[in-house]
Amino acid sequence: MPPKTALVWFRRTLRLDDNEALCTALADNARVVPVFVLDPMILSRSDTGARRVAFLYDGLRALDAALRERGSYLVLRHGDPAEELGRLAGETGATALYHSQEYEPAGRARDVRVTAALGLESHACLDHLLSEPESVKTKAGTPYTVFTPYFRAWQEQAFAVPRPAPRRIPTPLGIATEPLPTGSAALPAGETAARAQLTEFVHTALSHYDTGREFPADPGTSQLSAYLKFGMLSPRRVLESARLLRQSLAVGERGGVDAWIRQLAWRDFYYQILWHFPHVATGCFKPQFDAIAWHNEDALFTAWQRGETGYPFIDAALRQLAQTGTMHNRARMAVASFLTKDLLCDWRLGENYFMQQLLDGDQAANNGGWQWAAGTGTDAQPYFRIFNPVSQGEKFDPDGVYVKRWCPELKHLPAKWVHKPWELSVNEQAAVHCVLGRDYPTRIVEHSEQRIKALALYQSLNGG
Repeated sequence: MPPKTALVWFRRTLRLDDNEALCTALADNARVVPVFVLDPMILSRSDTGARRVAFLYDGLRALDAALRERGSYLVLRHGDPAEELGRLAGETGATALYHSQEYEPAGRARDVRVTAALGLESHACLDHLLSEPESVKTKAGTPYTVFTPYFRAWQEQAFAVPRPAPRRIPTPLGIATEPLPTGSAALPAGETAARAQLTEFVHTALSHYDTGREFPADPGTSQLSAYLKFGMLSPRRVLESARLLRQSLAVGERGGVDAWIRQLAWRDFYYQILWHFPHVATGCFKPQFDAIAWHNEDALFTAWQRGETGYPFIDAALRQLAQTGTMHNRARMAVASFLTKDLLCDWRLGENYFMQQLLDGDQAANNGGWQWAAGTGTDAQPYFRIFNPVSQGEKFDPDGVYVKRWCPELKHLPAKWVHKPWELSVNEQAAVHCVLGRDYPTRIVEHSEQRIKALALYQSLNGG
């Protein structure tokens, strides 16, 4: 009898460390075939950002190298997953398929279709989250729709211990595979790079994350989101590292670690919202807000995309996004509030643009964040939270370091005026080489006026 062979279908778990699908497949079968299918349906989507594709390609090469160190290799195919996996099962005699659990509506539908088409023994393993969508429920057995009570329940769970990468991975030789594509990602890809960044964060910034994370000019955040999005880093490994540091700190020194662990819970929370309420993928979590009559002025949206709104903190953030594919979370909240509450544009326009640009673009987190900012999502705070684009800059970039980095035309402005250059006279503007309308855009809207319009727009709804 030939040895049992299984396909291990890599998707968003591009690592060997703590890979439940891989470990389970090895325990159940004599041989495994690691495979990744480049799906043209995904690659051609309007919200599939070029930066993420490049990062994916680099990640596949890193994964293949790690597999080869263990006597295996990555089989790459291009096409419809059901067809390609079926063909590969026929070539190898595989009788089972192992992969990570999917959560997005499109991915879940794809997995149902693929499983039915293949007719193989199929195993969906839990690799992408710390807590599964069905794991944390209210006493009534319903999903949480507000984060704070969800977080209280989330913390009480016993989280799984991460599993080490297999030392050897037996794979049949001679399987046809397509050449691995080459990316040009700005961020080093793969689990080695991810673990190095985790170590750097734990040693330098995690203990004071609660205070350091709020300032876009400073390296106070983890820089791990892209690695978590592609599964190059296990969330269980991240939690383990955070908890080990927490144990070494005095009780009064644990605020930074606790704040970071809370962010991991936010990640799970938005995934369980997408799982239980899939309508959020296209509509408002609170359906009454689907009736908002967004203004959606093309000129205003284009100016926002280009970072030419005349509000320095907003413009700096959007220029950073366009140039690097990254944006600090504080800035994300500010620009999202500005698009929806100042420019009165549909949050879905911003959500789609972010997905086109972000290196760490992830549907659950991106959708949750945009709906939070628009006041249409799960947050208990009503719609009337409207960020002031000036005070946000003054509070979180007080010296204008972040603004001047991405808006160099403002580099000579004193910190007092860098977030509100319109308060300088024309002569004062000329003296600092920043004449509005010539060197830097004039404001496309007046915040105080738009705030009134936004409140009226929301209050016009019966649900408002």
